[in-house]
Amino acid sequence: MDIYASTLSPAMDIGTGCYLLVIAVLSIVGNLMVLIMAIKRSSRMKPPELLSVNLAVTHLGAAVTMYPLSVASAWNHHWIGGDVTCLYYSLAGFFFGVASIMNLTILAIVRFIVALNLHSPDEKISWKKTKMLCIWTWLYALIWAMLPILGWGRYGPEPFGLSCSLAWGEMKHEGFSFVITMFSFNLLMPTIIIIFCYFGIAFKLYFTYKKSMNNSNRVPNIVKLHRRLLVIAVLISVGFIACWAPYGMVSLWSIFRDSSTIPPEVTLLPCMFAKSSTVYNPLIYYIFSQSFKREVKQMRCLCLGFNLCHNSNSINDNNIFMVSTDIKSKLEARSTLQEIAE
Repeated sequence: MDIYASTLSPAMDIGTGCYLLVIAVLSIVGNLMVLIMAIKRSSRMKPPELLSVNLAVTHLGAAVTMYPLSVASAWNHHWIGGDVTCLYYSLAGFFFGVASIMNLTILAIVRFIVALNLHSPDEKISWKKTKMLCIWTWLYALIWAMLPILGWGRYGPEPFGLSCSLAWGEMKHEGFSFVITMFSFNLLMPTIIIIFCYFGIAFKLYFTYKKSMNNSNRVPNIVKLHRRLLVIAVLISVGFIACWAPYGMVSLWSIFRDSSTIPPEVTLLPCMFAKSSTVYNPLIYYIFSQSFKREVKQMRCLCLGFNLCHNSNSINDNNIFMVSTDIKSKLEARSTLQEIAE
C-alpha cells in the first residue's frame, strides 16, 4: 500500500488544494503587511512589540515553507517527494507550531507583567530581555522538532495522504511518553498560562477602572488602551488554540483508539482548520486596528499605482501612542504594551 497516495476523492483533492492556496496567499500577504508596518515604525517600537513581530515571522515561515508543497501534492493526488519531503514538512510544521504557541504564551506573560505596573514610568521589559525571549522561543521549538528525528517520537504521513506530521497512530506504545509530554508542555500548560494571564489583566483593568471612576468619574486613557489590547490579544490566542484544539483531539483519539476507525475526510478537516491559524492575526489587526487598516489601504494604493492615498504622520493619526504634552500621559504611555497592529 502506498502510504503517500491520497485516500480522498479527486474532487476533494482539488478542493483541498484550492483551500490551501487561499490560506497560503492570505497568510503570506497578511503577515508580510505586519512585518512591513513593523519596519516602517521600527524607531517607535517598544521592546514587547518585538514579540508580535516574532509571531508574524512564525506564521509567515509556516505559510512559505509548507503550504506550497501541500497545494502541489493535493493537485497531484499524491504526496510529492516521498520520505524526504515528508520529514521536512513534518519538522517544519512541528517547529513553527511550537514556536507560535510559546510566543503567544510569552506574550501573555509580558502583557500581564506590564498590566501589573500600569502607572509605573519604568520600562519593565528591556530590548535585551525581549530579544532573549524571542531567541529562547526558537531554540525551544527547534529542540522539540528535533526529538522525533533523534528517536523520541516519530514523523509520518497523515491518514488522508496529503500532509505529514507526527505519526500519531504509530506512537501508541513506543512514543506514548513523547505524546503525553508534548501535549502537556506545548498545549495544556501554555493554555493554562495564557488563560491565567489574561484573566489577571482583566481583573487588574477592572479594579483600576473602578478606582478611577470613584475618584474622577473618568476612564483613564491607559485603561482604555489596555482594554483594547486585551481584546486583540485574547482573540489572537483564542483563535490559535481553537484552530489546533480539534486537531489535537483527533490526534489523541489516534493514540488511545484505533486510528483506522476515523474516516480520512474526518482527519482532513481538523488538519485544514489548524492550517488556517496563520491567517487570523493579520485579520484581527485589520478589524481592530485603524492604523493597520490604513497601512493596508496605503500599500494597496501603491501597488495599484494610485497617488491619491494620503498617509498622515500626525499625532492624531497614531493615537494609540497617546502622545501628549501632559507629563502624566507620557508616563502612562511609556508603561503601555502596544501591539504591532498599532
